[in-house]
Amino acid sequence: MPLTALSFGAAALGNLYTAISRDQATATVDAAWDEGIRTFDTAPHYGLGLSERRLGAALGERPRDAYVLSTKVGRLLRPGGPGGDDLAHGFAVPATHSRVWDFSADGVRRSIEESLHRLGLERIDIAYLHDPDDHAEQAFGEAYPALERLRAEGVVRAIGAGMNQTPMLARFLRDTDVDAVLLAGRYTLLDPSGLDEVLPEAAARHRGVVIGGVLNSGLLADPRPGATYDYTPAARPVLERALRLKAVTERHGVPLRAAALHFPFGHPAVASVLTGPRSPAEARDAAGLLRCPVPPDMWAELRAEGLLPEYVPVP
Repeated sequence: MPLTALSFGAAALGNLYTAISRDQATATVDAAWDEGIRTFDTAPHYGLGLSERRLGAALGERPRDAYVLSTKVGRLLRPGGPGGDDLAHGFAVPATHSRVWDFSADGVRRSIEESLHRLGLERIDIAYLHDPDDHAEQAFGEAYPALERLRAEGVVRAIGAGMNQTPMLARFLRDTDVDAVLLAGRYTLLDPSGLDEVLPEAAARHRGVVIGGVLNSGLLADPRPGATYDYTPAARPVLERALRLKAVTERHGVPLRAAALHFPFGHPAVASVLTGPRSPAEARDAAGLLRCPVPPDMWAELRAEGLLPEYVPVP
């Protein structure tokens, strides 16, 4: 399936960290659509299903064959949560449900059925195994074969896995017939470790890689004291590296955010870069950054300054 270079990550539609209104969620999807984005990613985990409901509603009136939609399996939502809010998991929603890890074959099928109900759509294009880090045996032995059967039945069009670590994703590429993988935070200007295994394996097998977390949870958006790297305050050496990256990119007239978005496309296995806008302005900004010209001299200076290893490909 053709993926647009920029993908829409819908975690913010599930009230990631802070709440947004239904109208703002819809307007954000509309702005992304107007910018030509046609690849949308969500998950039951995001806002205890709120992201799926809002995304499905926003896309519901659009031609179904005009976009690619992915969601994830591995966490089932069950009524009877702890009450209060869900901020312990990062979402500003009432904790009315509990997440139950389930990579069984029955759990995978049930997850897809429940996602289709929340989305209000007739099909899911890509189903990813979501963060199976601590469930490898069941993920490979039960969940992955279940996804293969769903693909064969036409319930989903493509299957894969999404994680923020590289060894298990490389194993999925080597040992299974996944169509794509989603790699979060491990192929960025600050952390190109996806090049060690995942990207070469994907390229050798002609599989696509969607890159998430290109801003490393915020540090590459605005490097300053207190900025987060992998969702915790950035250590001083990492912050200083980010500030050096920013100084170089801005000398060439390129915002650091733009350089971060462009960087993954240096590798031929990268099919799309995922961003997570929470407003129409952020959706338009991301699309504009990807249109921003990046001169070859900028990449050359990053190498010369020791900020980009020689072996890392650039656009």
